[in-house]
Amino acid sequence: MDFPTNSRQGRILALDLGKKRIGLALSDPLGITAQGLPTLQRTRIREDLAALARLIAEHDVRLLLLGHPLHMSGRESRQSGYTREFGARLAAHTGIEVRLWDERLTTVEAERVLKSSGISIEKRARAVDRLSAQILLESFLDAGPEV
Repeated sequence: MDFPTNSRQGRILALDLGKKRIGLALSDPLGITAQGLPTLQRTRIREDLAALARLIAEHDVRLLLLGHPLHMSGRESRQSGYTREFGARLAAHTGIEVRLWDERLTTVEAERVLKSSGISIEKRARAVDRLSAQILLESFLDAGPEV
């Protein structure tokens, strides 16, 4: 599979890593907007990495943004180590830079937005991972090109 170099050209793929699902969001090529993608149902690590590699190649991704699960105090959580390990494996598998990005409150914000939209609990549960990834990516894009 051909992956883009780490130039400023290409899209950013944000991942909200969970034990059962990975929420996904993709930027436009200019890095201005974020759009949610269908959530990836996790199976085995090799299959997860292969599915992500296909998405990366298909969408000309130049950077992977991985939600960094921190405590509200800013200290790393138990999940942080697992997230770092997954990010390292993904970077090794694809050759694409993986950047950790503070994901505090993204799931809370996603649940608040979905609840206020009036959709059913069942539909909210299916949409929260995607929206969390989208909020994560939007916060990164809003931080500007210097990050």
